[in-house]
Formats: sequence, structure tokens, C-alpha cells
Amino acid sequence: MIRPSTRLALVAAAALLAVAACDNESPSNPSEPPCATITIAANAVSPNAVTVSPGCRVAFVNNDSRNHDMASEPHPEHTDCPGINSVGVLTPGRSGETGNLNTVRTCGFHDHLQDQLGSMKGTITIR
Repeated sequence: MIRPSTRLALVAAAALLAVAACDNESPSNPSEPPCATITIAANAVSPNAVTVSPGCRVAFVNNDSRNHDMASEPHPEHTDCPGINSVGVLTPGRSGETGNLNTVRTCGFHDHLQDQLGSMKGTITIR
């Protein structure tokens, strides 16, 4: 039987690990750089389409003056490419990366905070 104090310590450790795993500033494979970078500036993404190999990650860099919350299409489900959802909210000057994009397909992305703004939408093709 696990003592209550030990159980509490295990729960706390698990919570810390979960928070660390969700940190969108940490790439999923730090030894490998991202395969492509998409820059956000003047309320637009550039380039708005990139092609990467399976297993790659894509970096998003926020050079804008406002927050952006990058997410997979479609809005609001964000289910096309769940790895894109790892980018999350980017404050000005910050960057984040997708998870490894492993499945060959084309994925749409958008800024969840401005889901109708065409200049904040794009595609990532994995092939």
C-alpha cells in the first residue's frame, strides 16, 4: 500500500512532467532543427505554404506586435494535423514548433484568435 504522503509526491511529480511536456517552447526532438520556419508579421504568415518530409517539425516565429494562437484546421475542432496544435499561443517575439508531422498529407493551419483572417492561414504539406 502506498502511503498518502508518497501518493501526493507521485501525483505532484506526474503533474510537473505533464506541464513540462506541454511547454510549446521545447521542441519534440531538440537535437534536430525544424525543417521549415513560418514567420508571423503584420498580421500575416510567410510563407503561407511549406513542404516538409515525414517526421519533420515546423517552427512558427511571432515577429508581430500581438499574440497569435496557431492551430490546425478546421476551426474550431483543430483535428487535421494535431501536431500543429503544439505551437499554441505565441506572444510577440516568441516562437514555437509543431510536433513531429509523420503522416503524408496536406494540413491547413490558422490563427485561432483570428480564424477568419485569410492572411493568417496556410498549409503544411508532408511528403
